[in-house]
This record gives sequence, structure tokens and C-alpha cells, in this order.
Amino acid sequence: MSALDLSLVILYLGGILVVGFLKRSGKEASAVDYIIGGRRLTLPAFVATLVSTWYGGILGIGEYTFRYGISNWLVFGVPYYLAALIFALLLAKKARHTQFLTIPDRLNECYGRQVAGLGALVVFVKTLPAAYILMLGVLCHEFFGLPYYAGILLGTLFSVVYVLLGGFKSVVRTDILQVVLMYLGFGVMFVLLYVKFGGYDLLAAHLPVEHFTWHGGNSGWYVVVWYILALETLVEPSFYQRCYAARSEAIAKRGILISILFWIVFDFLTTSCGLYARALLPAGIDPIASFPALAQMVLPAGLYGFFAVALLATVMSTVDSYSFLAASTLGKDIICDWFGRPKSRINRYTKIGLAVSSLLAVGLALVFDSVVDIWYYLGSIGTPMLLVPLVFSFVGTRRMQPGTAAAAMLAGGLTAALWLLSAGFTAAGGYWFGLEPVFPGIIVSLLIYLVGPSQTSPAEFRRSSN
Repeated sequence: MSALDLSLVILYLGGILVVGFLKRSGKEASAVDYIIGGRRLTLPAFVATLVSTWYGGILGIGEYTFRYGISNWLVFGVPYYLAALIFALLLAKKARHTQFLTIPDRLNECYGRQVAGLGALVVFVKTLPAAYILMLGVLCHEFFGLPYYAGILLGTLFSVVYVLLGGFKSVVRTDILQVVLMYLGFGVMFVLLYVKFGGYDLLAAHLPVEHFTWHGGNSGWYVVVWYILALETLVEPSFYQRCYAARSEAIAKRGILISILFWIVFDFLTTSCGLYARALLPAGIDPIASFPALAQMVLPAGLYGFFAVALLATVMSTVDSYSFLAASTLGKDIICDWFGRPKSRINRYTKIGLAVSSLLAVGLALVFDSVVDIWYYLGSIGTPMLLVPLVFSFVGTRRMQPGTAAAAMLAGGLTAALWLLSAGFTAAGGYWFGLEPVFPGIIVSLLIYLVGPSQTSPAEFRRSSN
């Protein structure tokens, strides 16, 4: 990097710390203030924090587009738009109406303390930001030449240090800055690529034919499974947290609908840049590093540093959000609610949880070498465990008894885990019956829901869900 590029990165990091450490009050924040910002999230802030948080996997997008082309949009775009739309229409207002702080709060109301504790463990694992910390390591290696472990440690430190003081409010303030940088960075990159190299004709001449197909060379089942995995959006902690934090039920619903439009625009920019990366970069490039490599190849000094800032902002906005979600789950839902520690110390335990979750995420990031793999494994097991009990606590007129809910969660997760392991038992290395693990996991959980006894009458359930 040139001195100009480095100065832009340093300016960004300094600006994030300043914005993150802003504190408007000298008194100790309540748990409601610390975890969900006092339920005062406005519509612009809601959209900014949700859009930036839900799009931290930027290098995974680059990796997938580099390998499989426009199929990226049909795998990591469309299914998640649909799932977010379902959440907005069916769950957003109900989630805000409950006045809870976390997902396990809802599980506790519907199924009791033990099921809430099990759900808290699932949420904790799901929100560990290992995939995004891995991306920080890659970015620091590509841009600054740091070893992966050093980039992982430094990136994590800069992403979470200000959250200790400000909690959710610090996350939101930094997200507002980072979402602007995200769009500006990729917007500038796309315009420059189009002007300098041309459009479709260049891409068609240099990309494999499969890169312009809906499947990208993968099997149809592989594409379909991501539409099922996208249902994890219905149990996505960052969605619930922002709905709980919204100033009103209307803001929770409208905020998600507007966010979908923003994601469509950003997906166009990132997928286009990913196609240019495959067309222009030499053979042998690591796909996960395709965006940094493309920037190094085509951007002049100044714009190169600005694009580096855009990538860092995209990833760091998710690391801080998920680290805080994992921290609040450990501190409030597990230590205080499940193990019965004093609720007056929720903020203190959440801060301890931030250190614990960051260390665990760093460890996972050092073990895995693919962002997409981390998403796949955690989503395949976590989604079957939470989907049926949580969604049907808001929707429908039937609720499982606590023991049945626990059985559905454990059976769904274990089934999916066994299916993942089955790839090592079959001669061809495929899953049993050719089914992706998330399918049997959800089916088993749903069957237990359907055949298990009902806890309340339909009328009582409607009153508790409205």
C-alpha cells in the first residue's frame, strides 16, 4: 500500500473508534439500554445497522462468485430476500410487540427455562463471528502483508473494543458510518471496471459458460439447499435484536422491507465485481482473496485504500454485531437466566461474554479455511434446532409442550449432525440418500411438532402470540 492508502485505512480505524466510544450519558446503562439501545432505534438507523450486519460475508460472496458466477445471486441473494420478506410480513411486528430482549426470552415464555437455555446455547454458537473474523485475517494479509493470525487478532480487537463501553448503541453508530463506506467502495469499483474494461462482452469472452447459468455447474440440489438454509433468517438473532430495539412495530416491519431493496443493490455490485475478478485475474488466485487481488490489480493509489476501507467496513460491521449478540446471549440468557446469577449484573456478564465469544470465534477462524464452509456447517445444524419451536411460537394456533419442544430441538440438530457425518461413511463421499443435512433435520423437528401434544388451547395461544 502507498502512504495515501495507509493513511485512509488509519483514518477509518481511528474514526470507528471515535464513533464507537461516543457516550451520551455518564450514568450506568440499564440492561435494556445496553443490549437493545433502550428500544429507540429509528427507521434510518434500523436499516443501516441491519443492512451492514447481514452482509458481513463479503469475501464469501467473492469466493462463490469467482467459482460459480451469477449463481451467487440465486444462492446468497434471492433465497435470503424471500426469507427476509417472510420475516417482515409474519414476525417483525410480533417480535417487537413482545417487549423481549433476546430470542431465549421468547422460548422461555412459551416452553420454559430449560428449552430457553438450550436455545441460548444454539444462538450463542450461531452468533460466534468466526467466518467474519476469518475474513478480517484474509484482508489484513492481502492488504498489509500481516500473517493470518495477526490479522485475525488485530481485526477482532478493533471490531469489538468499543462495544464494551457502549453496547448496542456503539454497534449502531459505527454501522451507520460503515454502511455508507460499503456502498461507496463497491460503487466506485464497479463504475471504474465498467468504464475501463467494458461490460458483458468482456465477461462473456473470459468466463466459463457455467458462470452464466443459474446453477454455476453445481447440482440443482446444492442450489435448493441454500433456499432451505435461508430459512435460518426466521431465527436470525440480529433480526430479532433489531426488531426488539425498534422504536415501534411499524419501524420493525418497514425497516426489513427497505433493507431488502438495499441488499438487492449491493448484491448487484458485489456479484458484478466478482465476475470481473474471475475474468481479469490470473490463474492460481485464491478465490476468497479475489476482491483484494482485483483491487490491487486495477485501482490507483487512493482508490485502492478506499476500497480496502470498504471491505474492512463491510466485515467489521458484522463482527461487532455478532460478537455483541453472542456476548449478550452468554451474559444474559445463559449466565443470568439459565444459571440464575443476579440480573443486576447482566451488563457485567455481557462484557465478560464479549471476551469469551471473541476468543472462541478467533479459535474457530484459525481452524477453518473457508467462509462458505463455516456458514454451511453452522446453518445446517442450528437452523433445524431453532426453526420449528421459535417460528411456531409466533405463528399458528398450536404450541408444543416444553418436553416436546426440547425433543424437537435435540432431534433436529442431532439428525442434521449425523447426516453431515454420513459423508465420511459412504463410498462416494455423499450424504445418505443424497439429502443435504438440513432437510432431514427440519423434517424430524417438524414431525415431532405435528405429533406432539398441544400445550394450550388455540384461543389461549392466539392471545399469547398477539
